[in-house]
Amino acid sequence: MSLFLVTKIKPLTVITIMLCVQIVFCQQQVQDSSKYIEQKVDSIVKLMTLDEKIGQMNQYVEFWKSTDPIPTEGEAKKKYNQVKRGLIGAVLNVKGATEVRKLQELAVYESRLGIPLLFGADVIHGYQTQFPIPLAEASSWDLSVIEKSARIAAIEASAAGLNWTFAPMVDISRDARWGRVMEGAGEDPHLGSAIANARVKGFQGDNLSFNNTIAACAKHFAGYGFAEAGRDYNTVDVGTSTLYNVILPPFKSAVDQNVQTFMTSYNILNGIPTTGDATLLRQILKQKWQFRGFVVSDWGSGEQMVDHGFAKNKAQAAELSANAGLDMDMESYIFINHLKQAVKNNSVRIEVVNEAVRRILRVKYKLGLFDDPFQYCDNDREKTMIGHEDHEKFALELAKKSIVLLKNKQNILPIDKKQKKIALIGPLADDKDNPLGNWRAQAKKNSAVSVLEGLRKYTNDLNFQKGVDFVSGTPEFGDKLDINMTNKTGFREAIQLAKNSDIVIMVLGEHALQSGESRSRAKLGLPGLQQQLLEAIFEVNTNIVLVLMNGRPLTLTWADEHVPAILEAWHLGSQSGNAIAQVLFGDHNPGGKLTMTFPRSVGQIPIYYNHYNTGRPGPLETVLYSRYTDESKEPLYPFGHGLSYTSFAYSDLKIDSTDNDNIKVSVTVKNIGEMGGEEITQVYICDISASVTRPVKELKGFSKFFYEPNESRKLEFIITDKELGFYNNLGKFVVEPGEFEIMVGTSSQKFLSEKFIKKK
Repeated sequence: MSLFLVTKIKPLTVITIMLCVQIVFCQQQVQDSSKYIEQKVDSIVKLMTLDEKIGQMNQYVEFWKSTDPIPTEGEAKKKYNQVKRGLIGAVLNVKGATEVRKLQELAVYESRLGIPLLFGADVIHGYQTQFPIPLAEASSWDLSVIEKSARIAAIEASAAGLNWTFAPMVDISRDARWGRVMEGAGEDPHLGSAIANARVKGFQGDNLSFNNTIAACAKHFAGYGFAEAGRDYNTVDVGTSTLYNVILPPFKSAVDQNVQTFMTSYNILNGIPTTGDATLLRQILKQKWQFRGFVVSDWGSGEQMVDHGFAKNKAQAAELSANAGLDMDMESYIFINHLKQAVKNNSVRIEVVNEAVRRILRVKYKLGLFDDPFQYCDNDREKTMIGHEDHEKFALELAKKSIVLLKNKQNILPIDKKQKKIALIGPLADDKDNPLGNWRAQAKKNSAVSVLEGLRKYTNDLNFQKGVDFVSGTPEFGDKLDINMTNKTGFREAIQLAKNSDIVIMVLGEHALQSGESRSRAKLGLPGLQQQLLEAIFEVNTNIVLVLMNGRPLTLTWADEHVPAILEAWHLGSQSGNAIAQVLFGDHNPGGKLTMTFPRSVGQIPIYYNHYNTGRPGPLETVLYSRYTDESKEPLYPFGHGLSYTSFAYSDLKIDSTDNDNIKVSVTVKNIGEMGGEEITQVYICDISASVTRPVKELKGFSKFFYEPNESRKLEFIITDKELGFYNNLGKFVVEPGEFEIMVGTSSQKFLSEKFIKKK
């Protein structure tokens, strides 16, 4: 629908204008499409009043349902009228084809220019069909399935009327205390960049104007994953080397994949709230990287610049953020209430406002909203595509690929399908809700397949006892959790069951709402009385398989020392129980690898594989080297770790540096076990001596293949300046000659290595 079609002029005039627009459009098809969009955007901006421009920079949360009467008073009436006046550019959390259409009609048919709205929501790891949380997905190291999960999420979300998701979160984090690690890809910038690229491509598809695509949003720009003490919303203080080499690369990867929107973060960076940071938003993102989309604040982060002590009041917050490069304000009301006066005072130039509006309208054009504002409002498509059986089938495949086998002493796994007297114990074993994870969009409550349900498809010789409740009530997002620390009701029955069983499967971990936004934890053990339950069961039966459901790395030192098998199952989504059962009974060989380091204790945090060597790495004969006096400095489970039911041997690592610009690395990988399985081969590089100190190793490549028993494969990797270079402290990418070490193996701690000389 054209802009002119929705301004309610006479029918004959409408037909004439439509024909003219068609002719113009056909003429423009032979021209560059981006040039056409720019012309259309400019033509609209010229028609807009200052109020209408500022309105496009304004986003509100849901305030009216189509089933409700038209609001006649209060804030809802005010926002309703603002839509009619063209003073809102986007809304969030309005969903459903009917709801979206009603509000879109209000904007298109009632406002002066008929500019359509954007409809956004947090579609993080699925819409109704829930896939594994992003940290779990990342453990698959499978870019194609990660892209497909985002594609399916977009199909379902767009069928519900949405055209914008606040995902992917591409923050790199090294601190498991931070609850939002569940939303990201882990601690490594190379893998994080590849996953950011895949998820943006999945959400946005091949053509953003199709009605089954949604605009992606790279968040949180920038540094949010480095919040001090792992405490959400906290201060970030990092050096420029970390900023340019660790934090920014996944965001740049998203830009390279043509992500349409960015979201600022809650933290300060170098003393400046990122929502008002011109260096980040204007110099790096919009100028250096040539980002063409728009930047939205996180919820309320605009007005929070006052709390940071950066702006003296909300009016100044509006000036600072607009001048810094913020294009849309989410739920701060600073633009809608204060930006007009700032323009009149010339503290914000009209050109700044015009640029922001152009960016927002550009995205709306790319989404096809000016051609058909209602293309996302198809009730039939909503009924057929959301929760489609094919989506559930894929959710199962991805869930299996996301599971990581942490330990398997004496090959206790897989469990023999003829095994008798199996005990299933734990508060999460029959849980159908927590496996959905946090940020679950429109997943139906209690819709996940439980572990109990999954296991019963394999055996009837299974008995279940919960053992303990660790959370009271049924909390919702935003609620505080009441963790049970005293009531051991159920212990006795679980212990008796374990005594009378040959093997015990224990399903323990975190409540879904113990990870995610504002869910930081200072203690990373099993919550509540679960550790006591585990130790009590171990006293009567040591033949335990521990299945973990959690949204972050946990401290599992006791379990690692005592329990023979540990399976990291995360929060796997809709098909959780089926995936876990198939792995436990050997119908799927686990091949996932960790993308975050598991610490031995919280005192080691931050702990990550790509650390620096320090001047005293040790060990030395004296105590004077970098260490702890009461704990090993080594991780419990390192980055890249993940076992299999088979074994892989690495040999014949060779480096051919004849071509200085394309270093050839080859290695042979062989499945020397008796079961077929996937292996993720990881390539690490160390720059031995550089003008800026480099980490002991950095992931620079990986491959994933399935190997039949006794099958071997020669893998080849090409190392270029892109992999050998780094950003100096001024943000300039440099490649220096010298000695490098190449490490190729099954994890960041198990590899073959060779060195070579990089010539000038």
